Amino acid sequence: MIGDMQTAALVGRDGSVDWMCLPHFDSPACFAALLGDEQNGNWWIRPTHGERRATRRRYRSDTLILESEWDTPTGTVRLIDFMPPRGGHPHLVRIVEGVTGTVQMSTAIRLRFDYGNVVPWIHRVDSEVVAVAGPDSVWLSGPVPLEGHNFMHDADFTVTAGQRIPFVLSWHPSHAEESDHLDAEKALAQTERFWRDWVSQCTYQGRYREAVVRSLITLKALTYRPTGGIVAAPTTSLPEDIGGVRNWDYRYCWLRDATITLEALIRSGYTDEANAWREWLVRAVAGEPQHIQIMYGVRGERRLAEWEADWLPGYENSRPVRIGNAAVGQYQLDVYGEVMEVLYLAQKSGMSAGEHVWGLQRSLVNYLEWCWSEPDEGLWEVRGPRQHFVHSKVMAWVAADRAVRMIEEYGKEGPLERWKALRDTIHAEVCEYGYDAERNTFTQYYGSRELDAALLLIPEVGFLPYDDPRVIGTIEAIREELMVDGFVLRYRTGLADAADKLPGDEGAFLACSFWLANALLSIGREKEARELFERLLALRNDVGLLAEEYDPRLGRQVGNFPQAFSHFPLVTTALNLSRHDGHRRSDTD
Repeated sequence: MIGDMQTAALVGRDGSVDWMCLPHFDSPACFAALLGDEQNGNWWIRPTHGERRATRRRYRSDTLILESEWDTPTGTVRLIDFMPPRGGHPHLVRIVEGVTGTVQMSTAIRLRFDYGNVVPWIHRVDSEVVAVAGPDSVWLSGPVPLEGHNFMHDADFTVTAGQRIPFVLSWHPSHAEESDHLDAEKALAQTERFWRDWVSQCTYQGRYREAVVRSLITLKALTYRPTGGIVAAPTTSLPEDIGGVRNWDYRYCWLRDATITLEALIRSGYTDEANAWREWLVRAVAGEPQHIQIMYGVRGERRLAEWEADWLPGYENSRPVRIGNAAVGQYQLDVYGEVMEVLYLAQKSGMSAGEHVWGLQRSLVNYLEWCWSEPDEGLWEVRGPRQHFVHSKVMAWVAADRAVRMIEEYGKEGPLERWKALRDTIHAEVCEYGYDAERNTFTQYYGSRELDAALLLIPEVGFLPYDDPRVIGTIEAIREELMVDGFVLRYRTGLADAADKLPGDEGAFLACSFWLANALLSIGREKEARELFERLLALRNDVGLLAEEYDPRLGRQVGNFPQAFSHFPLVTTALNLSRHDGHRRSDTD
């Protein structure tokens, strides 16, 4: 992934940009080959002869600048891909650099607007190729003349050692005048400086710094800079089950990520980003508490209607390709706990907030008093009947508990005794109906014998301590029943009483596996925790990125990519492991 903190592009190992939405994360894609083929739009640059896949690739140290290199019989060539942090309109810059010898190169670009569905009108303005359709206008400039045929533009050229050939693609509204020309070399230097200056703020110096920094850069790139909202992923419909229907649009901001997002940013030294995220959340959820949603658009949009792009065959024929997300209309009780927790954590971290924020919190808890006992769709947005999910009830308890703490610790005004009673009532019900005494484990929902990896968060949010026998029993049960090939499933699918009624299966959920590593660490099993964490690090691709899930049957990552909900717990688990290292050294001293 490369990006400019308003949108992103995915670059394959073959030098092809196969996915890019312009001008923003949630805009229609102009390169959509990722979900179809090259006729749905892509742009590749690579050696004319030999292996299509790069010999090696890496991010330039502490940046989001991607370098791909090919070794050929006649020399070595490097492709430098990046998107400069945006000041105006978006740009994608690709610089071909000769490293040794002389290499024959080829490039071809197919622009297809509206997710690969619209072939634009293409013409030339001086030496630039211009593609226009509807609201979109894309300009491509460079020193290599491109020839048009078969609804594409291509060229062959050579690059010698020490030579650099830049290509710059820019977007602006089709009704506007052409944007200013970008100096590719100057933009490269500025982009490198931006990212290295940003990384220098990171306060983590532990043994996993490389993985933590790469995750933090990825998360920064997934942040919509104008508002502070963080998208779950820059992609849609990358399948959780190859060839199946578990394909969702993740280019939006989920409240379920709120607490772990804030925690990871604060603990890593990024208070500005943490504050921007908190402010995005407050703006997004403003309004009547009964209308709070589980997700919002990057600007706080509420209407994210789901439809299917039926002209796209999907990634490895995984249909349907979904645009928008119908889960936006689901009722999930846990979001009230997420909002209350993140605002409590912000207060605890010294982030100032106006009195209107406490007014918002009060209204949420007042609403929660009469809605918490209703069933919901749960954290995982299951598209089956509503249930009394244990994690949802625990997060309702979190909402009441944090409201009580705000009064007791920070002098806020509110009905303290009433909210204490609410907290106690929820706690007692969960322990009675959500706990299987025979098996010594909490369950996915009341009356079910199934498990849910979200139960690992019970001690993390303070509902019960880590040394409580019920917590330890739940951790053991999840290790026994939800682990596949050493990684953790969210829940089991395809069972008679499974909450998830969708066909097909899914891989191990990486965030849940990080949760288990953290849980094992917290109950004193550091060796197991570290081994699991390091196995998870080994799943990252060659440039350190994680998708949503890992399919042990296929030995590959699956789901939308890269996934914020995988990288955030990577950061917090690394911090926890390193903090444990520090405590151990202190004890030894």
